[in-house]
Amino acid sequence: MRTVLRTLAASALALAVAACGSPPEDKAADSAAPAADSAAPVASEAATATAAATTAAADGKPAAFAQCATCHSTEPGKTMVGPSLAGVYGTKSAEVAGFAFSDAMKKANLTWDDKTLDEYLTNPMKMVPGTRMTFAGLSDPAQRKAVIDYLKTLK
Repeated sequence: MRTVLRTLAASALALAVAACGSPPEDKAADSAAPAADSAAPVASEAATATAAATTAAADGKPAAFAQCATCHSTEPGKTMVGPSLAGVYGTKSAEVAGFAFSDAMKKANLTWDDKTLDEYLTNPMKMVPGTRMTFAGLSDPAQRKAVIDYLKTLK
């Protein structure tokens, strides 16, 4: 239980820190600037957000993985709300021992490779209707790629 609470606290802290440092929006400056000039800062902010989400921490985990770590361990055999993700790349869905998977996940018969993980991480509930994973998904392809690349390193 303490591990789950620590993980939740760490995730909340990471999200709070990620929100720090953003300058307040200057509504007057935005309305005075032509539309073409305002598009560049928006594109730059989006690129910065994507880069921040995919940047690996000192432990090698991409920032986007913080959402996964709320429910999943990377230690072999250690289940939390979800199954351990250690060694999951290349396995079949519902194959991790020691976790009670939903019937939907058991019947999905997926192999966790790049293509399948990319689609699943985009919208888990759409890909496997009835899954217990209520995560809304990662809409950013760069974030999904960073998470998938990280999953490949877990043995």
